[in-house]
Amino acid sequence: MVRLAGVAFQIFRTKSIDAVLAQAHRHGGDGSGEGGATGASLKKVLGPWSLMALGVGAIIGTGIFATIGTASAGDASRPGAGPALMASFVLTAVVCSFTALCYAEFASMVPVAGSAYTYAYATLGELAAWIIGWDLLLEYAIGNTAVAISWAGYADAFLRGLGVQLPRWLVIDYRTASAAPAILAGAPHVFGVPIVFNALAAGIVALVTIVLVWGVKESARVNGVMVGVKLVVLAFFVLACTRYVRPENWHPFAPNGFAGIGAGAAVIFFAYIGFDAVSTCAEECRDPGRDMPIGILGSLALCTVIYVVVAAVFTGLVPYAALLRLDPARRAESLAVAMEYVAMPGWAIGVVALGSVVAQTAVLLVFQLGQPRILFAMARDGLLPPVFARVHPRFGTPHVSTIVTGVLVGVVSAVASIDEMVDLTNIGTLFAFMLVCAGIAIMRFRDPARRRPFRVPFGPLPVPILGFASCAFLVAYLPPSSWMRFFGWLIAGLVLYAAYGFRRSLQHTSGRRD
Repeated sequence: MVRLAGVAFQIFRTKSIDAVLAQAHRHGGDGSGEGGATGASLKKVLGPWSLMALGVGAIIGTGIFATIGTASAGDASRPGAGPALMASFVLTAVVCSFTALCYAEFASMVPVAGSAYTYAYATLGELAAWIIGWDLLLEYAIGNTAVAISWAGYADAFLRGLGVQLPRWLVIDYRTASAAPAILAGAPHVFGVPIVFNALAAGIVALVTIVLVWGVKESARVNGVMVGVKLVVLAFFVLACTRYVRPENWHPFAPNGFAGIGAGAAVIFFAYIGFDAVSTCAEECRDPGRDMPIGILGSLALCTVIYVVVAAVFTGLVPYAALLRLDPARRAESLAVAMEYVAMPGWAIGVVALGSVVAQTAVLLVFQLGQPRILFAMARDGLLPPVFARVHPRFGTPHVSTIVTGVLVGVVSAVASIDEMVDLTNIGTLFAFMLVCAGIAIMRFRDPARRRPFRVPFGPLPVPILGFASCAFLVAYLPPSSWMRFFGWLIAGLVLYAAYGFRRSLQHTSGRRD
């Protein structure tokens, strides 16, 4: 009984914010990256515009270039929104805004690497922190596989436009190829097994990983350039396609009623994942109390306006009935397909395809930036091996975590299909958002006197409750297969925690409450 009580005490024991901040600055407080595996800190080099650009870089990508086709037309397991896709974007933005406000308060109050993982440790305890840290792998690492797969599709379309025809077995996953016997027959065979993998997806992940190891400031500069390019391309899409828009394509506006709008919102939620990635860079921010809320909320607001405008043009180009006839692979090239439908010139379609390649490269970069910092924070707490908390002595980046993340994402993106990755990412992210919303309410009552450079408006309960409930609402619209994969993922994480994290946690080995 005493042993069980001790176990319960550890797994529900929280780590005070003071202890979190002290650990982050115990060594290497000047940002040198010196000081050992579990005490190093990261360089403080990011300002408000860099953070906002990182947010836009993460948000505008696969969601707007790829998933709007499925969100509008639906699939075998859910209805589509049709032209009401515009309303789906607004609904998702409202849901995300509640959570974004909670993230902004946490990031300004606890400016260290780790994002929702760190916030959960301070409010809900070690077990909840482990679960959300493990869960964030779905958002960043697994989510990035979907981005890499979509990037590869647009890159392949762009290369074909230039006359470069890559073998099909080099640009497709095995499951998709199995439905096309000609591809399997044309692939090289080893011991009778066809070799089929997405080399483009794996290649871009490797390139992004190299940039991220190089340095966060350099990565932010590269991202800033790509953000500028993709905003110009989306503006080109809107301006070039407006004359082809047919208002009659917006009728009926919601062919499947609110069920279609809700299902569409659940799909395009993937398009909004990214504003929270800004919070993973809090330890590298020069003035987190001021700059983190600007980066998180500013990027979310700007992207919502862009999304609604693009959705209006897209649904005005292609009738809902025509979208229903597209196969999943064509829906993953949504904007290019819409331009082909109205017979726009090939060079214009090429511009949008190139813009998608650039846009999704930026998403890859920011998501690959976020995931290593989650692993870094978990390793610094002892829940993962200390090698994940190593900081490069020259570049000041968590290079081991970055390389491991790159290998994981590169391998999975080479063999997986996009739809299963999107749904798994969505449910994992929504679960993380729910815990962040709950955490804000808990911290307001547990530590009301703590300095909060940014505060969620309207008191400690209304916004967090709305955020929690609205995320749960979107989860309900995800297909049952997502739930099954998600619970399987959580069980695997709990096994790993019991085998390693529980015994190695610094909270446990120190023998004291921080």
